[in-house]
Amino acid sequence: MNAPTPLGRDFYTGAVARLQNRLRDEEVDGTLLLDPANVFYLSGFHYAVNERPVGLFVPLEGEPVLFVPRLEADHAAAAGVEVRVYDEFPGVQHPVLWMVDTCGAAYLMVDTLEARVYHEAKVLLTYLEARDLVMPLRAVKTPAELELIRAAASYADLCLERILACAGGIIRAGGSELDILHGGLAFANARLHAATGSAFEHTETTVVGTVHSGPRAALPHGRTSRRVPERGDTLIAGIGACVGGYHAESGATFTVGAPSAEQQRCLEAAERCNDAAVAALRVGVTGAEVDAAARQVLRDAGLNDAIRHRIGHGMGVAGHEAPWLAPGGDTPCAVGMVFSDEPGIYRPGRDGYRTINTMILTEAGVEIPSTFQARVPLAARVLEL
Repeated sequence: MNAPTPLGRDFYTGAVARLQNRLRDEEVDGTLLLDPANVFYLSGFHYAVNERPVGLFVPLEGEPVLFVPRLEADHAAAAGVEVRVYDEFPGVQHPVLWMVDTCGAAYLMVDTLEARVYHEAKVLLTYLEARDLVMPLRAVKTPAELELIRAAASYADLCLERILACAGGIIRAGGSELDILHGGLAFANARLHAATGSAFEHTETTVVGTVHSGPRAALPHGRTSRRVPERGDTLIAGIGACVGGYHAESGATFTVGAPSAEQQRCLEAAERCNDAAVAALRVGVTGAEVDAAARQVLRDAGLNDAIRHRIGHGMGVAGHEAPWLAPGGDTPCAVGMVFSDEPGIYRPGRDGYRTINTMILTEAGVEIPSTFQARVPLAARVLEL
């Protein structure tokens, strides 16, 4: 695979210009962005999120201004935008109120604002509105962003390949879910960092994941444990990767030894559910419609009581972001949007099944940069003991 390359300054300049075009339709002087994903999307500044707020003010016209705590000042200087610094949190004046003051705007929009700060900020302004204009822009990815997402999917796949190749031997030696996961992650991260070198040293670039087996596979967000998988178990590996700040996911369900007839039934139902989401995803349909079409397959298979979550979510600079393939997901799907496709079957005290593909909606249809499931059929997802 080709080594991915970082987004250039032109990307961030273009993103700011697109936001300013949206701002011209609003009766405000600019918008203060406090959501870390929005700050990164428009500036390229990636930082450790903590109690000290970071903000980006984008005026109706002119250049953005990045507001950071003093301990981030040197780091932020590399972002390529004007930086202004506050001393510390909580400070004599709350840092967000300082940002509102420093913006110099009378009519201001913010993407997110704590309730305890809202009323004090409102006093400082003629008009204050809490609304996120950036998320709709983030939802439709540019070709450069899609290349990073494709790269991320390939490294998530690589982790799954390693798990398939090595998990059986790890279990035979008495290894646990944690041992299986660590082996896959170490291999994929080594390959990722060898390929990227220092290119993404200022942005998140890593492979992470979970492994659950047996009855623990019925916990969609359970912690990977020291449990040693046993013959007859299902084992779910859910892998996420981030390259240059952009996320993708791949996941698969394996069986420890040959699957039983009942396990095979559930595996096939999950595969049909995955395929139904791909078939339903097209320009103009809503996320709710895609979700309903996919999950109906599980209901038709008699697995309604085993459904615990939606079919998918958007991905980009956040691992989970709008638009949502879920009830209430009323955003029409558009070319350039990226989603997860993750059928889930969970039977408490018994077993669980989940597969994950990354989907990109293109002019030609649905592209699936997660290739593990396409290359490794159900019959080959067996951990031999």
